[in-house]
Amino acid sequence: MTAIRMALNELRRVSSGKLPKLALLALALVPLLYASLYLYANKDPYSNLKHVPAALVVADKGTDQLHAGRDVADELVKGARFDWHQVSEDEAEKGVRDGTYTFALTLPEDFSQALSSPGAFTPRQGVITLTTNDANNYLGSTIANQVVTEVRRSVSVKVGEEAADKLLLGFSTIRQKTVEAADGATKLADAQQSALSGTQQLVDGATPLADGAATLAGGLDQLRTQTKDLPAKSQQLASGAKQVSDGNATAATTAEDYAAKAQALVNGLDQVNGDIATKLRAAGMAEEDVQKVLTALTTAKAPVDDANGKVQGAAGQLRQLANGAKQVSDGAAQLAASTPALTDAIGKLDDGAGALASGAVRLRDGATKLRDGEQQLVDGTTKLRDGLNDGVGQIPNPDDPTRDATAKTIGDPVNVRGISQTAAGTYGAGLAPFFLGLATWIGAFVLFLLLRPLSRRALAAGQTAVRVAVGGWLPGALLGLAQVVVMFSVVTLVVDIRPSDPVGTLAFLFLTSMTFVAILHALNALLGAVGKFVGLVLLILQLVSAGGTFPWQTIPEPLYPLHYGLPMGYAVDGLRHLMYGGELSGVGHDALVLVAYLLGALALSTLAAYRQRVWTPSRLKPELVL
Repeated sequence: MTAIRMALNELRRVSSGKLPKLALLALALVPLLYASLYLYANKDPYSNLKHVPAALVVADKGTDQLHAGRDVADELVKGARFDWHQVSEDEAEKGVRDGTYTFALTLPEDFSQALSSPGAFTPRQGVITLTTNDANNYLGSTIANQVVTEVRRSVSVKVGEEAADKLLLGFSTIRQKTVEAADGATKLADAQQSALSGTQQLVDGATPLADGAATLAGGLDQLRTQTKDLPAKSQQLASGAKQVSDGNATAATTAEDYAAKAQALVNGLDQVNGDIATKLRAAGMAEEDVQKVLTALTTAKAPVDDANGKVQGAAGQLRQLANGAKQVSDGAAQLAASTPALTDAIGKLDDGAGALASGAVRLRDGATKLRDGEQQLVDGTTKLRDGLNDGVGQIPNPDDPTRDATAKTIGDPVNVRGISQTAAGTYGAGLAPFFLGLATWIGAFVLFLLLRPLSRRALAAGQTAVRVAVGGWLPGALLGLAQVVVMFSVVTLVVDIRPSDPVGTLAFLFLTSMTFVAILHALNALLGAVGKFVGLVLLILQLVSAGGTFPWQTIPEPLYPLHYGLPMGYAVDGLRHLMYGGELSGVGHDALVLVAYLLGALALSTLAAYRQRVWTPSRLKPELVL
């Protein structure tokens, strides 16, 4: 018989009957099923990161000009790369620990202040806190780190451009111009101080002038009062020579006294004129204006000079009158004729002195106002000078180390401080829970390529279904435990992947192996050769839905029920927490689910043993044998 004929006979044998034909079709579809589902589930996991829950804590208080924390949070939420949940710090920490969130991103309360710190030359980095837990998913932490790196880069670029623009642009020019302005203000203040000194001298000169004019006016007023009766007395003198002769000595003395006072007044006025001219020149008044003032004073003093001359003449006449009685009558007549003119002159001089005193007071008041205005101007220019000098000191002029630190902070304003609640350590360790769970399933699968799921002798002997089922499961369970011991020993001692809780990990692997053995035992016992195929299909479905590499939330939503409904996802989750030192509360839930699968599988095996107590033609000669 040729090889071709043997091949055709074998194909005819395995395809005879309806069920073998379906088996051949199913076997032909296994590669397609495996490739299509696996590629479908992992085609673009990054596009489904929006289903991965992540905690976002925005504690940033911001500043008057910058609210970086809020801006970053808005961009993250708007980008929708993850399923962001804005929560408190305590909620985020607890959520990452118990698996509610894959990771947490925290923007601290001083985030904006730190980003603005280079402007005050107190540079410090803004810190973004990334909290991860490899017990939730190893690759989830890696993806989170990439997101934080992107956030860091965008913040660095934005803040770096703003800070550099505000901090460095025009500092040298501003400082130079401010120094020039301060120098100008200093010169202006000095000039104003000099002007104030001159104005003060003007006030001082105007004050003596006003005092002198007031004194002159007072003396002339007194003289006017004293000489108002002089004409009547002169007339009386002319009326009687005897009376004149008797009082000539008194009259002469009085006249001489008046003459001396008048002369002193004239001399005082001359002295006042000289003092006024000197002070006006010292105050900076132009010579032409000084001469005008002197001319005005001379004009005002002319009646005084005239009156003084008359007083001096009258005094001489009185003295002559006193020298001779004969001349009394003539002198009295002359005096009587002269005294009205004298009193009129004294009155005019008194009036002029009053006007001079009033003008001097106005001059003094005006000079005082000018001085007060100059003082305010001096105060203003002094403040301007001091303010500009202070401003020069406030304009940044950092030394080289400070400038270098500021430049580095502008270029790299954000630092990431990672808080890892648990860590796998290596990529292999990160994938170990998935491959250990997968290995226990495959180990259970190959066991029943050799082992019979149910003992035919026990069935023929009429043993109870429960005993037959447990008896059929125990050999596989014991061999599965042996598989776990060998596998765990090699992984920990040779591959050097050290679980955080080795005893708990080994115990959980025992439970996982016994559960998977029970499931595959039930499938083989209940479905026979078809059960092997179903076990293979379940393996494929769990590969794509257990979340062994990427977070399980990244698989397409139609596959979500597979994650919740098949046991390997719970096995991988429990192993992660035990191997990485994560929260153990979830391990209890995972263990309970596996125990439920174990008991359910044993129940199905019992049902299969019960049904196989009766022999049927299909059992005696099955259509499909694997």
